[in-house]
Order: sequence, then structure tokens, then C-alpha cells
Amino acid sequence: MLETTINGIKFKNPVIAASGTFGFGAEFSGYFDVSLLGGIASKGLTLNPREGNAGQRMLETPSGMLNSVGLQNPGLRAFVAEELPRMKKYRTNIIANLSGSCEGDYLAGAEILDDSGIDMIELNISCPNVKSGGMAFGIKADVAAALVSAVRRKVRRKPLMVKLSPNAENIAEMGKACEAAGADSLSLVNTFSGLAINIYTRKPFFENVIAGLSGPAIKPLALRMVRDVYKAVKIPVVGMGGIAGWTDAAEFIMAGASLVQVGTANFTKPDICLDIIRGLERFLAEQNITSPDELRGII
Repeated sequence: MLETTINGIKFKNPVIAASGTFGFGAEFSGYFDVSLLGGIASKGLTLNPREGNAGQRMLETPSGMLNSVGLQNPGLRAFVAEELPRMKKYRTNIIANLSGSCEGDYLAGAEILDDSGIDMIELNISCPNVKSGGMAFGIKADVAAALVSAVRRKVRRKPLMVKLSPNAENIAEMGKACEAAGADSLSLVNTFSGLAINIYTRKPFFENVIAGLSGPAIKPLALRMVRDVYKAVKIPVVGMGGIAGWTDAAEFIMAGASLVQVGTANFTKPDICLDIIRGLERFLAEQNITSPDELRGII
């Protein structure tokens, strides 16, 4: 009933554990059978290992959280050699989230992943471009398109999904630019830029100053952006941002999402994805709907 296919990849259901909130799956396998998921998006992966940001990395906010993890990960080669074989045992689709700080890192990483056993690459263009003063690749459409085009030339075997930043100048135009540059699908949104201040130290809470805001607080904004991009492009859209239950997931599908990713909610209830899958199944059965395709973009 929930089976969905995008970019030639069949998903048993449209629910994916979002990058950065589910590790590589092992941490959650003790809570439920993660093989029941439509897919798992890996932690953000970089060409070389990263220790991540110093200091405290997470802060709860009203209806959400701020994070400043800094892409801590073992590096792409270690991921392919050590983590991926374990993830493949879960019998679900594996989406590798690729990050970088310059075009060269993205290109080298894309080549490694294109030859690996993953099912799809999710290109994270929210990373700061160190050669352009730290501005994220995903702010200006022309900069993003140039990166996507370069990565597309390296990725010949795997579908390429581009993860959009809500901080883009115009997210609909960003989606169109990435589509024209060769993206097979788009996922959105990544976290919003936020700030927290410790009033006793008179300093920013995070050592990196700016952090990423996620959780239910961003859902109405994310939902609107998914709708805007869905209307602007012809390729599949994967929605995320504040999904905390099956009704949220249904809204994103009705706004145009083919699949949904669940992130922050995994921290509040480790098996929330399973609740969302079961809730969607019940809803479709009650409504006499045979496939999520019937709901996609219905608004």
C-alpha cells in the first residue's frame, strides 16, 4: 500500500530516517526493526574524517532544537569499508549524505560513493564554501547549479538527490537551477540558521555561534517550501522539517513530497518512524486509498 518509487529506486514505504539524526542505524536497531523503514539517510559524510565542533552541540528550544555538531563522521573511505556493510544488513535503502567544504572534496567523495553499494546520493549543499568566504553552496542558485553540474559528471551509476537549504535566496529558483544542472530529485529543507545566547556568560551558547534550527517549530515553513518547489520542478521532491507524527507526513505528501524524512522526532521517540508508517497505513485504508501517489500534491 505504501510502496513508492523515485529515480528508479523502490521504497517499501515513504518514510526515511533523516541524515544526522539516526547515525548509521545501529543506535536505533535496539528499539525497533529498522529494516521496516523505507530508507536511512546516513550521517553527513565528508571526504576525510571530521571531529566536529567543540563545546556543547545541542540545545532544546520551544518546539524544536538547535544543533552545532559540525559533521562529525569517520570519513567516506571508512564509511564504505566499515559502516556500509553493517547498514546493508538492514534490508532497506541506504542514502549517503555527501558534504564538503570545497568543490574538490565533493567531487572526490562523489566518485567514491558512485562506486559503492549505496542506493542513492544526497548532496548536502548547505555546507560553507571555504573558497567563497564561507557562504554556503546552497544560498545562490548559480553557485549551487555549478556544484551540482560538476558532481553530476562524476555520478553515473547512482541517483543524485540534492538537499536544499531553507536559507536560499529563493528556494523555488534554487530547485529549478539544481534540476537543470542534473539533479534527479530534491530533498528539503535542511535546518534554518539560528542563534542562542547565554545571558550569564554574555556569549553565544555555541562556540560556532550560529546553529541549525529543526523540529516542529519549522514545519509550517518547511511545508510551504516543499509546496513551492514541487510546483516549480518536474523531478521528485522529498520533504522534511518538523515531522513529528503521521499527520505531518501526510501533509508533506499532499504538498507534493514523494517521500518524507524524519529527523528531530527520532530524539524524542526512537521508534517514531514506525509509528508514522503505521499511521499512514491506517489512514490510507480508512480513506480507501491504494497508494500515496493518489495524495501527492493534491492540495
